[in-house]
Amino acid sequence: MPRPPWLPLRVRGHSITWLLPLALLLIIALLDWTMAGGFRTISWVVLAPAIAAALCGVWGTVGAAVLAATVYEVEDHTWPHELRTGLPGFILVVVGGALAVLACVVRVRGERRMVHMQDLVEITRHTVLRPLPDGWGGLDQAAVYLAADSVARVGGDFYDIQPGPQGTRVVLGDVQGKGLGAVTAALALLGTFREAAYHEPALDVLAQRLELRMERHVRYRVGLGYQDDPRFTTLVLVAFPPADSSYVEVVNFGHEPPLVVAPDGVRALPPGDGLPLGLADLSDEGLPPVRRVPLAPGETLLLVTDGVSEARDAAGEFFPLLEQVAEAVAEDPRAVEPGPLVRLVRDGTLRHCAGYLDDDTAILAVRRSRAAEASEHGGE
Repeated sequence: MPRPPWLPLRVRGHSITWLLPLALLLIIALLDWTMAGGFRTISWVVLAPAIAAALCGVWGTVGAAVLAATVYEVEDHTWPHELRTGLPGFILVVVGGALAVLACVVRVRGERRMVHMQDLVEITRHTVLRPLPDGWGGLDQAAVYLAADSVARVGGDFYDIQPGPQGTRVVLGDVQGKGLGAVTAALALLGTFREAAYHEPALDVLAQRLELRMERHVRYRVGLGYQDDPRFTTLVLVAFPPADSSYVEVVNFGHEPPLVVAPDGVRALPPGDGLPLGLADLSDEGLPPVRRVPLAPGETLLLVTDGVSEARDAAGEFFPLLEQVAEAVAEDPRAVEPGPLVRLVRDGTLRHCAGYLDDDTAILAVRRSRAAEASEHGGE
């Protein structure tokens, strides 16, 4: 049974929270025994099962209630007849103990339900943001997700890496809105990405598949009557071709442009000139183009959602991402590595907004691994 996290009273893996109501019971009995002038405190033993109901399990609370009634009876009968609290006090202790047991049953059921819900949230989180093995797809990578809703722990921001015969593809997206609708849209897009990124040879075809998936998802949710569901998603697709490590291909659906972080500086990729996923019908220009972007060995791509770029401080100023990263890299060139880079952006964002996130935040840093680059050059 789960224990309150604020009371980790355990010895060698065994809970000793029962010592608190027992100690209270003994203190009350001792006070009653030593109190002069006939002032009786023995009926206060009803507090012991009440404390047990908040800290212990059901059987521990039952034990505390029975022990409280027993101590009351034994000690009350040691006093002269005219000083005994008698039957009214005994009824108080018995009824109080019964109510404590009932309260404990309700509390334990609530805790078990909460643990079950937390498990479901964690399963959903791992489905949306699946763990990525080290070196997955020949990339060194690091990522962090910060949920604005600390209870839900997952929202509409997502990322993933999918290796395949055509190279490794990377996605980072931000679904419009929050809540369950945003999560279901993210799951729909991730399912399509994980399958199509493996099979589709061309990045523009993968982009078309994602656009169609978003449109189908919106129609489906509207058909169910969810009129306020998310209607679009900003998203960045990045492809690492297997045959040439000098560049990457990028498709940007109206998202924040990624940063290329190198030991000698930081540069932003061209801004996304296409509409977000799901809004292609609003333009005659079609989907955004596939752009080739030079990426030298040792350079890292940094992709973030607007939880970073739109984080504000007390004065309403946005977080200066590019400047902060450039300053950190100038001070320590090792900051270009994915792990330190992600921690730098995460900590800087939280400091800037004083720990208050108004939106979900995803941060992903990727670069070709040294081993993958060495094998490519060795093959040449």
